[in-house]
Amino acid sequence: MTRLVVKIGGHALDDLSPGSPALAALAEDLGALTTDGTDVVVVHGGGPQIADLLARVGLPSEFHQGLRITSPEAMSYVVMALASVNAAVVAALARAGLSCVGLSGVDGALIVGRSLGAPWDRAATVATVAPGVLEAQWRGGFVPVVSPVGLDEDGNLLNCNADIVAGALAGALGANTLVLLSDIDQLRADPDDPTSVLTQVSTSKVEEMIHSGAARDGMRPKMAAALDALGAGAQRVVLANGTRPHAVRDVVLGQIPTTEVVA
Repeated sequence: MTRLVVKIGGHALDDLSPGSPALAALAEDLGALTTDGTDVVVVHGGGPQIADLLARVGLPSEFHQGLRITSPEAMSYVVMALASVNAAVVAALARAGLSCVGLSGVDGALIVGRSLGAPWDRAATVATVAPGVLEAQWRGGFVPVVSPVGLDEDGNLLNCNADIVAGALAGALGANTLVLLSDIDQLRADPDDPTSVLTQVSTSKVEEMIHSGAARDGMRPKMAAALDALGAGAQRVVLANGTRPHAVRDVVLGQIPTTEVVA
């Protein structure tokens, strides 16, 4: 059995309309994979949509080490924004012919986390996942589309970074491949030097880049997710550019530039 976890976000989600070309291409890619017997789960972010909603209600968007600082007041708007993104993604994928179902990490206690504390507040790390929730959807013939809202052991809602959620799910599922879709083609050894791209990078090098700050901003949680996934049982992690049409298909076929994280 082949299992694939795909994390989407960034500019690939700029267009959330039912006729979104990017989401239609994604639906086509995932439909072909499921037809071939691959179990697929999609995890989405929603940073721009969260920022837009917070701005409309007069709350700031603040980050520390690539993660959103989420006050209790902001948390309710994070939930609203991500629920809206989830519904729009599911609607667009369904319109394009993919049998899918929207979930949050709250459903079936799929994602249980722990608050990161100050200064992040309700932003959280993933403590446990319940892969059976996803396996039940697969048995029903559906592709689960997961919003990264989780809960803690007391039932409080948490804002979990989508990359970290994807990494945790990939590890728990023993995924054959985790695909982290970004807005760039490949990881850079020097984030300011577009010529320093890495086709393959070891986990030890990734750890070094995180500690040195070379993996910064939004790339930092992506690389942390890669380490989590490989450490917990995923077989392969690939970073690719999600703004490319049919990025998932071309990652599987090896037809676009990527960075593979290897143990």
